[in-house]
Amino acid sequence: MNTREPLPASTAFLAVQDELLQGLIAEVGITQVADIAPAPADARLALWQGGITTLAADAIVNAANAGMTGCWQPLHGCIDNAIHTFSGVQLRLECAELMAAQGHPEPTAHAKVTGAYNLPAQRVIHTVGPIAQGCPSDRHRRELAQCYTACLDAATAENLGSIAFCCISTGVFGFPRAEAAAIAVCAVRTWLDEHPEAHLRVIFNVFLDEDAAIYREFLGYSD
Repeated sequence: MNTREPLPASTAFLAVQDELLQGLIAEVGITQVADIAPAPADARLALWQGGITTLAADAIVNAANAGMTGCWQPLHGCIDNAIHTFSGVQLRLECAELMAAQGHPEPTAHAKVTGAYNLPAQRVIHTVGPIAQGCPSDRHRRELAQCYTACLDAATAENLGSIAFCCISTGVFGFPRAEAAAIAVCAVRTWLDEHPEAHLRVIFNVFLDEDAAIYREFLGYSD
């Protein structure tokens, strides 16, 4: 999955691939957004810990790179790799076609919407976070907040009712986790306050226990 060029695949290949990927996801178990309890501090928000590729939100957010065609490092543990792997080869092809039409790398803090293919989500929203390398500047902080608002704008434009955010920029891009979470929650709550007509349910998806503890504090969960 990581090293295959973004080329069309045969109907026979896609049939086998799709059956395999959908079976693997179902085996892990699919989580519905309606089954996730709202956050004590704000009922519009929620926290969910698990693999984002098993979450049946209207949209899930991918922390992409500027090339936008996924992670090309075999077996790499990033969320970009996981989303592209379990979506199937169709996603890389769609992203490559978008980038060819655009003609330049994806800027930081924008959002692009694609299909989700074999994922239980309806859409994937791709955003490129700032590369902070452990020392975020004010510009990095603004860009990270803009990643969240751009994705919310994109979800609204698609008439979606729920969106699940990963922890943007906190992996190899090196944004400190606690500060990134504070920016994320603030940006999302501000956007929701400014767009009451959106009726958008926002899930903060975490995988690591460290991130879960950080978001539990910000969202008012008691231990």
